[in-house]
Amino acid sequence: MASVSAPAQAAPAPSAHLQRGIVKMVLSGCAIIVRGQPRGGPPPERQINLSNIRAGPMARRAAQGQPDTKDTPDEPWAFQAREFLRKKLIGKEVCFTVEIKTSQGREYGMVYLGRDTTGENLAESLVNEGLATVRREGIRGNNPDQARLCELEDQSKSSKKGQWSEGGGTHTIRDMKYTIENPRNFVDSLHQKPINAIIEHVRDGSVVRALLLPDHYLVTVMLSGVKCPSFRREPDGGETPEPFAAEARFFTESRLLQRDVQIVLESCPNQIILGTILHPNGNITELLLKEGFARCVDWSMAVYTQGAEKLRAAERSAKERKVRIWKDYVAPTANLDLKDRQFVAKVMQVVNADAMVVKLNSGEYKTIHLSSIRPPRIEGEEKNKDKDKRFRPLYDIPYMFEAREFLRKKLSGKKAKSLFVVFIGEVNVTVDYIRAATGPGEGTPAFSERTCATVTIGGINIAEALVSKGLATVIRYRQDDDQRSSHYDELLAAEARAIKNGKGLHSKKEVPIHRVADISGDTQKAKQFLPFLQRAGRSEAVVEYVFSGSRLKLYMPKETCLITFLLAGIECPRSSRNTPGGVQVAEPFSEEAMLFTKELVLQREVEVEVESMDKAGNFIGWLHIEGVNLSVALVENALSKVHFTAERSGYYKTLVSAEEGCRERKEKVWSNYEEKPVEEVVHVKEEKERVENYRPVFVTEIADTLQFYAQDVETGGQLEGLMETMRAEIAAQPPVEGSYAPRRGDHCIAKFADGEWYRARVEKVESPAKVHVFYIDYGNREVVSSTRLAVMPPAFSTRTLPAQATEYAFAFIQVPQDEDARADVVDCVVRDIQNSQCLLNVEYSGATCSHATIQFGDTKNDVGLGLVKEGYVMVDVRKDKYLQKIVTEYLNSQESAKSARLNIWRYGDFRGDDAEEFGYRR
Repeated sequence: MASVSAPAQAAPAPSAHLQRGIVKMVLSGCAIIVRGQPRGGPPPERQINLSNIRAGPMARRAAQGQPDTKDTPDEPWAFQAREFLRKKLIGKEVCFTVEIKTSQGREYGMVYLGRDTTGENLAESLVNEGLATVRREGIRGNNPDQARLCELEDQSKSSKKGQWSEGGGTHTIRDMKYTIENPRNFVDSLHQKPINAIIEHVRDGSVVRALLLPDHYLVTVMLSGVKCPSFRREPDGGETPEPFAAEARFFTESRLLQRDVQIVLESCPNQIILGTILHPNGNITELLLKEGFARCVDWSMAVYTQGAEKLRAAERSAKERKVRIWKDYVAPTANLDLKDRQFVAKVMQVVNADAMVVKLNSGEYKTIHLSSIRPPRIEGEEKNKDKDKRFRPLYDIPYMFEAREFLRKKLSGKKAKSLFVVFIGEVNVTVDYIRAATGPGEGTPAFSERTCATVTIGGINIAEALVSKGLATVIRYRQDDDQRSSHYDELLAAEARAIKNGKGLHSKKEVPIHRVADISGDTQKAKQFLPFLQRAGRSEAVVEYVFSGSRLKLYMPKETCLITFLLAGIECPRSSRNTPGGVQVAEPFSEEAMLFTKELVLQREVEVEVESMDKAGNFIGWLHIEGVNLSVALVENALSKVHFTAERSGYYKTLVSAEEGCRERKEKVWSNYEEKPVEEVVHVKEEKERVENYRPVFVTEIADTLQFYAQDVETGGQLEGLMETMRAEIAAQPPVEGSYAPRRGDHCIAKFADGEWYRARVEKVESPAKVHVFYIDYGNREVVSSTRLAVMPPAFSTRTLPAQATEYAFAFIQVPQDEDARADVVDCVVRDIQNSQCLLNVEYSGATCSHATIQFGDTKNDVGLGLVKEGYVMVDVRKDKYLQKIVTEYLNSQESAKSARLNIWRYGDFRGDDAEEFGYRR
């Protein structure tokens, strides 16, 4: 900036006494800016122009929006004059006297280096070096200072210094914004090597203008990895500073403005040059963070060449001290004790690709989510594809299975050839933040409170390992969101490597597909698999779920199927479960048995021996893990008893031996065991007699298999009262149509064809339009739309009144297999007893329900015996001695029907040697 002579009419300065200040900036060879000492904020500034001399003006770019203005270049020797003062004055204390102050507020005076006038006179130094000329117009003879300047100028001319020399002294500064077409190529060509520079301007604490040497390129540089509070430009052209913006700018200005530095230009995304400024006294980026003038930014942190961990550490220090922008900062884990922030735990289960259940030293179980990562997921059209298909996230979401397996697999011993890493074991947990619970929103589900942590094992960060394999992605946060992983930068770097190498989710190859058949509860498929599994001997499996101590769900890798597996040879305490009659209370030590099994085998690789299967399609056999038989282990720990079926196995002696020890010590399931005294008296076994205890029932439904459902007449009044109250409540507050999402096994209420609501249980969900329900108080079934279903009010659940329809089968009779003959029997029974009151007596237990005889309410005649007499059914011969009398009566009636050739006997006795092949047996 050039100085101009003071107008003749300018008034003398109101005070010409000596003043002091620190040089902030040198504008040109004859103009400087001085500032005072900072007190609670940036200090005041003032521009001082050197009296009686003139230096060439620096280059100036044309003003934007003013087409008449043009760029002006540096005058010869203007840059050298500015540099002469810059190197001598920046950051130094000077004293000055203001001689003239113009009406525009411009001040002229004499400036001395130091605290008093004995220091170097800067005007004289410039003139002596030939870098400025003396204003000789209006010389006053009595002004010794002006006379001294003229003398020095004459000496400089004679010595041919500076502008009086024969050299050019021209200097060209090139603004990169207008002279380089591709800034990215320019930055890349420097190969991140430090280059010398001068900081020419500080826009805010983290953005500066720098003059690159020796080529004199003028560039705008944003500090990599950080951002300071800035000045927001208003429509009227003014600026509104964010909190601490002025202080941050002064912090950078006071240390770097017009100082010689080195700059590492690190990247150039979107025409923005990112760099790090290095000064002999320190790194301004780290200093800004440490003093609370800046915060780390994720998008540019990755290019910071000095080590991102240094920036995070500096920011962490400012947060802990709560300085400047962090004055109101509260750490995410501030409310947690140290023992809750850092602890060692044992991984019990990998719930998802980003969550696991761990067991603390206290024995407590806790779900931990890995900080700042997101597991594989389905988005867009794929999410809505195959709505009717049963969705299984583990197998249907691409890479979800691989991610889960990566966390689960064990790399040790014979498994050393596995591609995966072990994480089932003890781990170090550092809680990073607690994510608060959120309610459901539009298109987003509800989430409970989550403990998010960094989990390491053997020095390996599990989340980073997952991300580096492309089996998870890193969550992007708002810049002011501090709830993130304490190793967030490592996660971003790992993701960048995975993307570059095309791993996992970032691969362009076909996604892996897992076609896994779930044959749990599917009797037909189970029958097909049974011979194969029996012949296979010991088969490898992975325990996917533990229902109870002896009931598990297994994944068979070779067969790619899921099965339900029951431990053979033991009788384990049953857990609580829902039954048609209500909730079955858990047996003592059932919870302990389930936890024992979980800790030992859940999500571990095991070997199984399949021996048989039950009627529900569940496989029964022995399970081994690392040489331990789980059935034996449960018995040894007094969490199970030996079942009589173990007698046929090779493990029987081991089981009995383990049981005897626990029984003697009266541990757990044997805690109430009382050994029966041995009596020498020989007991004569008395034969059990048939008990006749007929009670009134109301037959509500008869199935095609001739099984029937009946209600006890005694509780009929309770059911009617409950129905009336429930329907009145529903009428007062009708359920919202379609708001209920049915699930298999749920109890609900259903609107029957008569328009009334009844209690029901969901048996199967084919689609929203096809839901199979069972009316628990009447025994009939129906396929309805989900719009006809609603949540069962708690006041009318099975806890208030158990299901009233009880299933029975006719005792002593065998239904013919021929469809026509069976239809005749069912029609006859429906006509005689359905929706009528009868008398019922339970005779013996069956595989699925009790078998009973039933009498007409008026005549007391046996309905089953009547069917035998009419030749509709055959007799099912029971061997029990106490039933022989009634069985004989049934057999005599059957012989009479055969003699008379009634119905199924009309062609004689059809039960030949091959009768069993056709479904008949004697």
